[in-house]
Amino acid sequence: MSDSETVPAATHPEAPGGAPALPQEALRIAAGYAFGGPALDLGALLWDGRCLPDAQVRIPLPMLTRHGLVAGATGTGKTKTLQLIAEQLSAQGVPVFLADVKGDVSGVSAPGLPNDKIRSRAAEVHQQWTATGFPAEFYALGGIGQGVPLRATVTSFGPVLLAKVLQLNQTQEQSLGLIFHYADTKGLELIDLKDLRAVVAFLTSDEGRAELKAIGGLSTATAGVILRALTAFEAQGMGPFFGEPEFDTAELLRTAEDGRGLVSVLELPAVQDKPQLFSTFLMWLLADLFHDLPEVGDVERPKLVFFFDEAHLLFNGASKAFLDSITQTVRLIRSKGVGVFFVTQTPKDVPGDVLAQLGNRVQHALRAFTPDDQKALRATVRTFPDSGYDLEELLTDLGTGEAVVTVLSERGAPTPVAATRLRAPESLMGPIDAAALNGAVTSSPLFGRYAQAVDRESAYERLEAVKARRPAPEAEPESRAAKGAPRREESVVEQVVGSGMFKSLARSIGTQIGREITRSIFGTARRRR
Repeated sequence: MSDSETVPAATHPEAPGGAPALPQEALRIAAGYAFGGPALDLGALLWDGRCLPDAQVRIPLPMLTRHGLVAGATGTGKTKTLQLIAEQLSAQGVPVFLADVKGDVSGVSAPGLPNDKIRSRAAEVHQQWTATGFPAEFYALGGIGQGVPLRATVTSFGPVLLAKVLQLNQTQEQSLGLIFHYADTKGLELIDLKDLRAVVAFLTSDEGRAELKAIGGLSTATAGVILRALTAFEAQGMGPFFGEPEFDTAELLRTAEDGRGLVSVLELPAVQDKPQLFSTFLMWLLADLFHDLPEVGDVERPKLVFFFDEAHLLFNGASKAFLDSITQTVRLIRSKGVGVFFVTQTPKDVPGDVLAQLGNRVQHALRAFTPDDQKALRATVRTFPDSGYDLEELLTDLGTGEAVVTVLSERGAPTPVAATRLRAPESLMGPIDAAALNGAVTSSPLFGRYAQAVDRESAYERLEAVKARRPAPEAEPESRAAKGAPRREESVVEQVVGSGMFKSLARSIGTQIGREITRSIFGTARRRR
């Protein structure tokens, strides 16, 4: 390491954050980032076309639970920024969750390869760059692609999130909620899609129409629409994402034996053509964490930092109720020690109520080629605090690996806006090879727990069993009926298929039956699997 790459005193937490030789405005900005406690180092201040390595731009570690936004046009370096932040969080013992949409984040597990660009960047920003790999776990939705299979049961996924995936309208979403309520109260466990399809099919059958009427507010026509949407959804190959063993989101909170935080990477390239599914599945992960984690208030170190990539997909076409649920989850999960960063192209992709809760901002370059681009640029500028920069010009001139930053200080106040030349990640900036990825997956202690799908008895099997066991109707002798003679006691099967469907099923199948599941913000099940 050359002398030019040695970290100067000004980069240490106890330093004032800037040298006297810096311009006055640059000194003011640098002072806003001179934190005394643990922090993540993002890079060096850019001012008047120069990189000022004595003015370091940082994020206080406790403020990561105040959430954040990483935005910028394609190709401006958002993924490398995520990698840089994930590395430093891991190094400080904080677990991280990353969604790898393009398939190039797996390199976080391997040491980076030094080259002239990295050496030059490290020298510019006074970074002591050391090639380092970080402990990582790789997941794949439903086992499609390389990764430990990540599944959810239909019942825990809940009606609100499922309606988003099925692209149902508001009326149909409410009707789906009634169907879940019916299945919950009757003890019909909805493990996979065929379970839900079986329940809806029963409710639209001759035998089940009486049950459908008893629910109230659910028409046969709407139930039919939901059934067709489910059938089409399953035909598109969506079945593997729902089932057992269901993933326990507590796995995301682990640390490695050396104390570093585990970086959980959800590999998504194999499902890039299913954007609604993976964005909604990410929301399920977050909602499930919210349900299970205890309240901890403000913490010195986050329990988990969750990066929500391609965030615009979650918000596109979302109902007001759905957006309200997202807003509530983001607002409340902070008190459980979890930070959430949304990653997208422009801040306008994120609704205002959610954007208002994102205290940390890393804004990469924006393009302004069209009138719509220019409008988005002006809207982005308005979301920043006042600054000494001409942000409208700056945001179109930033190079790759540069960003405009404002975060929350240790006191919770916004820091000055700082144009920043970002540090280089120390892990591999690109994917590891397929053999190494496969080896990491199969050697994981979680592989044996989640790799093999399990199809146990649930709603589909129970309804099929009832159908198969139903006796043919018996004609009663007219004289007996006329005399009012007592009928023989009905069997359990006859009780099940009669108009009072499932009234006695609780006595015949087990303690889960007949006990309604408690659901929360997104209609997700709060009962621990």
